[in-house]
Amino acid sequence: MSKEKFKSVAATSKNVKWEQLISRQTELYSRKDEVRSPFARDYTRILHSLAYRRLKHKTQVFFNIDNDHICTRMEHVAHVESVSQTIAKNLGLNDELTKAIAIGHDLGHAPFGHQGETVISELSMKYFDEKFWHEKNGLRFVDDLELLEDNYKKSRNLDLTYAVRDGIIAHCGEVDENGLMARDELIDLSEFKKPGQYQPVTWEGCVVKISDKIAYIGRDIEDAINLGFLDERTKNDLLRMARTHDEDVLNTTVIMHNLIIDICENSTPEKGICLSPRFLEQINSLKDFNYKHIYGHERLKPFKEYSKLVINQIFDVLMKTFDDKHSWIQIEEKKRYYPVLMNSFDKWLARYCSPEIVPEGKLLTISLNCENKKVYGNLDTEKIYARAILDFISGMTDRFAVKVFNELLTY
Repeated sequence: MSKEKFKSVAATSKNVKWEQLISRQTELYSRKDEVRSPFARDYTRILHSLAYRRLKHKTQVFFNIDNDHICTRMEHVAHVESVSQTIAKNLGLNDELTKAIAIGHDLGHAPFGHQGETVISELSMKYFDEKFWHEKNGLRFVDDLELLEDNYKKSRNLDLTYAVRDGIIAHCGEVDENGLMARDELIDLSEFKKPGQYQPVTWEGCVVKISDKIAYIGRDIEDAINLGFLDERTKNDLLRMARTHDEDVLNTTVIMHNLIIDICENSTPEKGICLSPRFLEQINSLKDFNYKHIYGHERLKPFKEYSKLVINQIFDVLMKTFDDKHSWIQIEEKKRYYPVLMNSFDKWLARYCSPEIVPEGKLLTISLNCENKKVYGNLDTEKIYARAILDFISGMTDRFAVKVFNELLTY
């Protein structure tokens, strides 16, 4: 396989032109001495965003906010970036695009990992008759909610390139598939109605998608072992399964290495980004192992019940402040009981509502400096208000959600 051949296919992507891949919804400000590529700019914009910073206190699998050695969502993102960049460089793909997609791929994750996503999805079905899924929420955050200051301290939306935005919403690694082929046309990304509905439009996005699975399977096993979730018999079963294709396997590092090398050796423009049959069987077996022995473990049940309680209680308290004309007054009155929660939600609304309805004091301190999309408009319907609350909660860290929940318990 010629790496240059792979690279040329990625650059043209059949019906897709380079100019379309680097296009933005709104023109981004520039400097005369700018040395970064469009994708490198996307990478640093995501790196400096608040959504990225919050990943360090969001659960990957194990709710353990005080254990520095257990993988957080931010560490998982770093693992995906490392795996995907290795593969992309070997295949001759654009590693700057790969890194940008990788660092942004999980920005839409809710607090408390996939359990938090399940709880918010139930609320979303109730109010909007649609499921919540983190890939779509990631696109919503980078398109509509995350803000960065420009050269003049005006907060604006991230305005990422199409290729990176596409890679974020198309990255679902939960679906078992092999031979990922970049789709051959651009679409309106709002056409995504469910996770994994369309493949990414770039090979780089396909690489991130398969790297996501490699990263979470490997590190989740390591954490489960360190936390004592796996007994000796289960660990021996895992070792035997891992050694099916490599008798020298000793730990998850070797497993991940073998999968990465196998992708590099087998992927071609004709076959797509793929594993060989024997390593595809192994990664699927490992995934099944994780679901049986880790994600469904009885020790996670209290965490699942707790996260449901926390999210639902926060939602209910905020929802009770809705008033089609006087929500700001309701929020202000509740500050005497819940100052942290209400002040934080108050500031959230001020950034995304039409300036005409924002109280004057907040307009001067917050809203006037935000030249971004006002996605909540006049905040005049229960549906819009519920959307604002779910956006607010989905961006929370585990730590902050626990903090404001404890505030609800304090009299």
